[in-house]
Amino acid sequence: MSRNHFLSITCFASRVKYRQLPRTSSLDGSLISFHACQAAPFHLTLDYQTLLSRAGPRLKPLQQVHAQLILSGLQHSLPHLTKLLTLACASGSILYTRHIFFSIPRPDPFLFSSLINATTKSRFPLDTLLFYQQMLLTSTHPSSYTYTSVIKACAGLSSLRLGRNLHTHAFVSGFGLDVYVQAGLVSFYAKCGELDVARKMFDEMPERTVVAWNSMISGYEQNGLAEEAIGLFNMMRDLGFEFDSATFVSVLSACSQLGAFRLGCWVHEYVVHKGIDVNVVLGTAFINMYARCGNVRKAREIFDWMDIRNVVAWTAMISAYGMHGYGREAIEIFHMMKTRGPPPNDVTFIAVLSACAHAGLVSEGHVAFASMTQEYAIVPGVEHHVCMVDMLGRAGLLFEAIQYVKDMKSFKPATAAWTALLGACKMHKNVDLGVQVAENLLAAEPDNPGHYVLLSNIYAMAGQMDRVEMVRNAMIQKGLKKQVGYSTIEIDQKMFMFSMGDKSHPETNKIYQYLDELMQRCRAIGYVPTSESVMHELEDEEREYALRYHSEKLAIAFGLLKTSHGLAIRIVKNLRMCEDCHTAIKYISVVSNREIIVRDKLRFHHFRDGSCSCVDYW
Repeated sequence: MSRNHFLSITCFASRVKYRQLPRTSSLDGSLISFHACQAAPFHLTLDYQTLLSRAGPRLKPLQQVHAQLILSGLQHSLPHLTKLLTLACASGSILYTRHIFFSIPRPDPFLFSSLINATTKSRFPLDTLLFYQQMLLTSTHPSSYTYTSVIKACAGLSSLRLGRNLHTHAFVSGFGLDVYVQAGLVSFYAKCGELDVARKMFDEMPERTVVAWNSMISGYEQNGLAEEAIGLFNMMRDLGFEFDSATFVSVLSACSQLGAFRLGCWVHEYVVHKGIDVNVVLGTAFINMYARCGNVRKAREIFDWMDIRNVVAWTAMISAYGMHGYGREAIEIFHMMKTRGPPPNDVTFIAVLSACAHAGLVSEGHVAFASMTQEYAIVPGVEHHVCMVDMLGRAGLLFEAIQYVKDMKSFKPATAAWTALLGACKMHKNVDLGVQVAENLLAAEPDNPGHYVLLSNIYAMAGQMDRVEMVRNAMIQKGLKKQVGYSTIEIDQKMFMFSMGDKSHPETNKIYQYLDELMQRCRAIGYVPTSESVMHELEDEEREYALRYHSEKLAIAFGLLKTSHGLAIRIVKNLRMCEDCHTAIKYISVVSNREIIVRDKLRFHHFRDGSCSCVDYW
């Protein structure tokens, strides 16, 4: 092991605050006396391993057995202390765990390995490094399992430097090709965002375990590369590898990001067919997948079917209803949770308040916000206040909303609060207030192009074209560009992406021709383009062209061409849908006789028979 590697581990582990006891010291005498008095009558023939197993990860029973070990003279018995240490760590009492450890004169390799593994499982990564440091100081040689645990601790701390040092040490120690160490390193580099390094290691592995596959898929998904995650899963499937629930949790999360509904359904069918146990984590992943792919009814079926629901599952269901605009149903689930489920946490209240904002439930939102502190002693954070501003603004209570922002004395108003308020000013066409809000936003984030675009749209609605030009010139001078909008659609478990005026698809001519026919049929039943949705300096004919070939319209036309009659069309858009597309899709749902589901940056829109589920409240 290199000196630099040793110093890195030592310096990092030394940050842990503890009182190191001498190797020969015993536990405090008063502690021994107290627990010895409470312990069962002492017998030399007691089976302490059984007593420890019965005590389990409970602190007081463990202390009682520990007191008996000391009185019986077995306080240095390594098998008993190993068991005691792992259970003490599992109990959550890391201080007691350290206290026991530093009373052991000569820990053996198995004790070190067990303790390092236990601290990793119990999510005490600093202590994992602390005990690894002690292992090196006693010249005890780590095993492959030790390296796997310590690498996992480095991943939990996102410490790229230490992980690289451990990688080097594992290689020098002869464990560089160990399948478990390699899988741990793939997971470590992926979690630290070093996806190229992780993938290179993964591709060079002579033998890939399901853990390695899961680590790489999860790494892609957690870093926002959902398409790569699904591509790797398809490779895993094609090569005949067996999946486990962890595989599906990551894949379902990737499906949620992309709106890959068909693949998510395939996973559900596979799980049912194979009889795989749907635990609370996998069940929650299914709820999120169905909700974010537009099928909130199916999400509710999964929720009702689950035997065990933790706070995350309840929150996922509330959020599912909220993002679809079903505020009443979200409030109903919230009340069920308060009476039959676990106590809500701060994330739960974000979901509840967001649901109220998207459904115009102002009174219900105020009641929920008040209950945070009054019933659950949860201190509202920035996200909760932003939800309140958004709720007031969407409901047209603009001056209440701006006063709310000004009254946020506990911390500086978040730019997200001003952004929500600016969007509300545009929604309700309040130009004067919108300009005031925009000034605050531009002062806080002068290089955010989205703020300039919103301000430009507000000026355009008021017919102040000179100011529109001024805003756009400011963007040009700063080199800012409007974020490119795109829409994705899943066909036969493959994702297709379109941008405005996109002509990269091999069937572009056919798509454009079909879309032109669609829009002519829409015009025949009353559709009129909303020209405010495009740049105002364009001529009328150019505006109509720009409107017609927005990304969501192209994706919908492609979906209608490629799917059977009667199937719903599901689109995911990265930005807020424009007013013209929202109007046009209502008409398209009529002429095509299809349900069209669009998930934009803010929420879901279900278009059926010429109307939208948002009731134009978005």
